[in-house]
Amino acid sequence: MGYVTAVPHPRSEAPGSARAGRLSLAVALLSGALGAAVALLATRQEWSQGTATVAGGAFPLTAKGSDVTGVPAALAIVGLAALVAVFAVRRAGRLVVAALLALSGVGIVVAALLGASDSSALDEQAAQASGDTSASVDALSHTAWPYVAVVGGVLILLAGLLALRYGRLWPGMSGRYERSGTPQPRRKAPAVDPDRPEDLWKALDRGEDPTGA
Repeated sequence: MGYVTAVPHPRSEAPGSARAGRLSLAVALLSGALGAAVALLATRQEWSQGTATVAGGAFPLTAKGSDVTGVPAALAIVGLAALVAVFAVRRAGRLVVAALLALSGVGIVVAALLGASDSSALDEQAAQASGDTSASVDALSHTAWPYVAVVGGVLILLAGLLALRYGRLWPGMSGRYERSGTPQPRRKAPAVDPDRPEDLWKALDRGEDPTGA
């Protein structure tokens, strides 16, 4: 006696795919927007501090993230734009934009990690303060804000990876179609009453023939 193996119908996986699409969409939107906000906030904070010797005394110096590197802030804006653009494109275009979103996150992480130990911004300030182009900063120290920017980059990277994996299940922007995918019916022009002059004028404004000829 033979055994028959039950094969699930392809549509039986649709509910699970729909749930995965909705969940991944929510997580991607949250992580992408939060990551961009965190990265932008971190670049406006103090990343490093030190002193320069000026006229025999110590002159305090500080550098914000934007002074150290402008890459994280620029890529945060690019990532945010890519997150929105994901819904404006489909198929291959969506994959390209999702990859750009992920790469923006990677770029933020790399730039922030490099900036965490960078002293060029403070060295430039030390040279300006002392009037000596060869001067460098003393007692250099760094804050935790570069690593906060790294967290922002990781969140954007997560949004990009989710878009690459589940983006095909996400809805797209469309003005002609409802969520069910059926075309929206066009609104019919209101009937023109020939005994009402105002209706005749409105029909002419719409470019219609009020006589129906």
